[in-house]
Amino acid sequence: MSDELSHSRYGAFSAYACAPWQTRGRLHPEPEARERTPHQRDRDRIVHCGAFRRLQFKTQVFVYHEGDNFRTRLTHSLEVSQLARSISRALGLNEDLAEALALAHDFGHTPFGHAGEDALDTLMRPWGGFDHNDQCLRIITRLEQRYRGFDGLNLTWETVEGIAKHNGPVTGPLSPVLAAVDADYRLDLASHACAEAQVAAIADDIAYGSHDLDDGVRAGLFGLDDLASVGVAGVELAGVEGTGHTSGDHRTVHELVRRLIDTLVTDLLDNTRGALDRLGPAGPDDIRRAPWPVVAFSDDIRSGVADLKSFLFARMYRHERVNRMTRRAHQLVTGLFERLMEEPQRLPGRWQQQSAFDDEAIRARLVADYISGMTDRFAILEHRRVFGREG
Repeated sequence: MSDELSHSRYGAFSAYACAPWQTRGRLHPEPEARERTPHQRDRDRIVHCGAFRRLQFKTQVFVYHEGDNFRTRLTHSLEVSQLARSISRALGLNEDLAEALALAHDFGHTPFGHAGEDALDTLMRPWGGFDHNDQCLRIITRLEQRYRGFDGLNLTWETVEGIAKHNGPVTGPLSPVLAAVDADYRLDLASHACAEAQVAAIADDIAYGSHDLDDGVRAGLFGLDDLASVGVAGVELAGVEGTGHTSGDHRTVHELVRRLIDTLVTDLLDNTRGALDRLGPAGPDDIRRAPWPVVAFSDDIRSGVADLKSFLFARMYRHERVNRMTRRAHQLVTGLFERLMEEPQRLPGRWQQQSAFDDEAIRARLVADYISGMTDRFAILEHRRVFGREG
C-alpha cells in the first residue's frame, strides 16, 4: 500500500503539499494524537495559547476604544485564516498548516500596532533592536510556558519554518533570535517557504489591504470617491452597481471589499496554477527550491495592490487622527520601558529574574518581552500602575 493511501484518512493532497504524514516532527518528540494530524495540533495549540487571546485587544490600525467595529489583531488574524484555508483547499494544499500559520503570524506585534514596535525597536537598539517577526518566534519557542516538558508550543518543523520565512527567504546576517531558532531547527533560511506558508503570507496581504480600506472608509479618513483612481480598488469600484454611492453607504463599501477580495483571490489562483504547471513540482521541496515565489499575483494585479498599499499608507496610516494615537503610544511605551529598566523590581513576580538585575542586556530583553506581550488596554493600565499619579 502506498504511503499516501495508508494515510488516506487525512484527506487528499497535491504532490507539492506538506502532507501531515511527511512532517519533519517536533524539536521535543511527543506521541502523535490519534484523531488529529500534527498540523491540526499546531493550530489547536496556537488557538489555546495566551498570545492568541491577547490579539483581541491589540491594535490593527485603531486603538481598541476608538470603536467596536474596527479590526483588531484577532479579527484580522481570523480573516487571514479564512482566506488561507480557502486558497489552500483550491490548490490541494494542507489547509491546517496554512491556518496555523495565519493564526500565529501576528503574535509578535506590540500594543498600539506599529507605533509600539517602532518605539521598542528604538529603545532596544543597543541590544539588537526589536522585530515583530523575531518576537513571534520567541513566543512560540520560548515565552509561552504551558507544558511541563518544554518552553514554547513545540510546534512542528513546518510551522516554525513558515513563521521564520514569513517574508520570504532570509539573506544576510541573522538576528540573534533567528540564529538561535535556526540552530535548533535547521530551517534552510535562504530558500523559500513551503506553499502553505506562501499562501498564509499573501492571504495576509489580501486581508489587510481590503479590510483596512473598509475600516478607513467607515472611519471617515477617506471616501469612496477617493479610490476611483487607486489601482485594483478603482477598477472594482467602477464595477459596483449604483453610482450614487457616498462614504456612508455601507452596502457599497461591503460590495467593493467583496469584489476586491474575489478579484485578488481569483487572480492569485490562476497565476499560481500557471506557475505550478511551469515548475512541475514533485514535492514540497521543489516549491522551496523554486527561483521565485510560486504563490503570487499576476504582474498587473501586483501593481494594482501596490497602488492600494501606497494610498492606504498616505491617507490612513499617516492620517493625523492615527498620528495622534501614534505619538501617545510612543510616549507610553517609551515611559514604561525606561521606568522598568531603571526599576526592574516593578516587574510582576513571574517576570523577575536575578540576572535581569545584574545584566543590562538580559534586563532589556525581558522588559521588551513583557511590554510587547501587553494588550493596548493593559499597557495603559500598567503605565498608570508604574507611574501612579505621574502618568
